[in-house]
Amino acid sequence: MKLLEGKVAIVTGAARGIGEAIAFQMAEHGAHVAFSYVSDSSAEKAMALEQKLQSLGVKAKAWKSNAGDSAQCESFVNEVLQEFGQIDVLVNNAGISKDNLLMRMSNEQWEQVIQVNLNSVFYMTKQVIRPMMKARNGVILNMSSIIGEIGNAGQSSYAASKAGIIGFTKSVAKELGSRNIRCNAIAPGFVETDMTSYLNDGEEAEKYKAGIPLGKFATATDIANVTVFLASDMASYITGQTISVCGGLNI
Repeated sequence: MKLLEGKVAIVTGAARGIGEAIAFQMAEHGAHVAFSYVSDSSAEKAMALEQKLQSLGVKAKAWKSNAGDSAQCESFVNEVLQEFGQIDVLVNNAGISKDNLLMRMSNEQWEQVIQVNLNSVFYMTKQVIRPMMKARNGVILNMSSIIGEIGNAGQSSYAASKAGIIGFTKSVAKELGSRNIRCNAIAPGFVETDMTSYLNDGEEAEKYKAGIPLGKFATATDIANVTVFLASDMASYITGQTISVCGGLNI
């Protein structure tokens, strides 16, 4: 059963990790996928993913676009509309972390994280809501984090950006529900990606896993599966919610 047959989805920051898994799972479920990557070093991986998605029988295209730049977001969305003809799903996945204790955190570190993690969600959402409102249909999914719900020492900027996403999500859901546009947030816990590779082995990893009721980190596919469900009509009565995918870490 393909849950997203014929739909067009945008996924930001999809050259690797969770974004790559989301793009793949959405294509597996029949969605045509437009996705972005930000750096030249990711271009080769992005092109490989583009071909991989196309091999699944859907239309797929990669764009080099910085989700933290409003002008680039506008161009990206306009080009996707020209190329694909519609936008049914937006997944705001692009994100970074610049972890540091508050007393040592520079203004630049703070502003970079807010720009990429939070401002990008505003920029991209603002661009897609016009065609979605015209179609009276759409799904917006924002990648938050369990850290945005429970906080974490040394991650004040990351926690603030991810908590901001939750408040933004609830507000958008209330604004656009009457137009049949749903907006939800996903809050992963620890996920096995390049960003958390330093946690995957050794005593530190075991310390974190000991605090997770399921006793393990999530895979990127675990997060992608929830994303596909929320994007599908099976979740047609879910909006304004934050779905924690954390193995019980927030219990």
